[in-house]
Amino acid sequence: MTTPHDVREQILATVRRFVQREVMPVAGELEHRNEYPHALVGRLRELGLFGATIPEAYGGLGLDCTTYAMVVEELCRGWMSLSGVLNTHLLLAYLLYTHGTEEQRRRYLPAMARGEHRGALCLTEPEAGSDVQSLRTTAVRDGDWYVLNGSKTFITNARHGTLYAIAAKTDLHAEPPYRGISMFVGEKGAGTRVGRDIDKLGYKGIDTCELTFEDYRLPSTNLIGGTEGRGFSQVMSALEVGRINIAARAVGVAAAAFTHAIDYARHRRTFGKPIAEHQAIQLKLADMATKIEAARLLTYQAAERKDRGARCDLEAGMAKLFASETCLEVAIEAMRVLGGYGYTTAFPIERYYRDAPLLIIGEGTNEIQRLVIARQLLQRCAS
Repeated sequence: MTTPHDVREQILATVRRFVQREVMPVAGELEHRNEYPHALVGRLRELGLFGATIPEAYGGLGLDCTTYAMVVEELCRGWMSLSGVLNTHLLLAYLLYTHGTEEQRRRYLPAMARGEHRGALCLTEPEAGSDVQSLRTTAVRDGDWYVLNGSKTFITNARHGTLYAIAAKTDLHAEPPYRGISMFVGEKGAGTRVGRDIDKLGYKGIDTCELTFEDYRLPSTNLIGGTEGRGFSQVMSALEVGRINIAARAVGVAAAAFTHAIDYARHRRTFGKPIAEHQAIQLKLADMATKIEAARLLTYQAAERKDRGARCDLEAGMAKLFASETCLEVAIEAMRVLGGYGYTTAFPIERYYRDAPLLIIGEGTNEIQRLVIARQLLQRCAS
């Protein structure tokens, strides 16, 4: 369902005001202290953003994917880490709404929409990142229960989250291996152990942790969708949304870097005139703005296909690939425009420069994206 234009504009205006008035003034300080932004996360809850894409029937805002991508872009203009609090939470909500049973939806989605439950996606493992089939976490059936054992890593919201979507092997002998993967939803509690916080170059202020499941018992009713072996396809459909989210983040961070660069260029004077009047700077600004707009349009195109219910792994992969590479390039170019000041903490350019590399890795590396794109192109040409 498409979000009405007036509703979209109202939500975007609200998020924009929140970012300008409440996020931008404190983001730098919180980020450099690597401090979890409890107050800002509380405001996300008050604004209803924990229920952004959760249907109204379950207490959410019911935003379409395109509107949500725009919201993410606005948040990332202020501080990318805030979007991470929402992304995995809403990916779990997407899994439940799209693939879960009605009982699972009613049990969890209303509390998630209110922010009472905060979700985390437990997929990556020390030996299984882009190669999802290689995950080693197991879920063994024990009567009306499953017993989960295994370790996850790079889990966003692991420490402050309360609800986990967990990928595990229910059939160790399945061929091909992805047919043995199932997805579960489970609450933090006995059998779950949050390990160390992983120090990162950027993406500060948000918990990224190791997570261990030790004889973690879940009722069989917590198997998402109620049927074993569907986890891989469930994860892949969710990652389409995740890659659109990454692309939107990249557009937001790149747009913020560009705004600082062009503002600085208009006011910084060398050789008797603003550096914006020097042709070398103008060429940089033109390329930056053009690539940001192209990334934005690719992101919206992928989101609109998702909203229509069409398969969009090709489009989402293209958007994620181009937008993230653009973001990294724009962050570096913005630093060059600011010169020595861009390398200092007096401007947030150095934060964008540290945040941008995550986007070429997260939700599947860009090398994987290129393979996904090529395979989809070859399939479409053959049909």
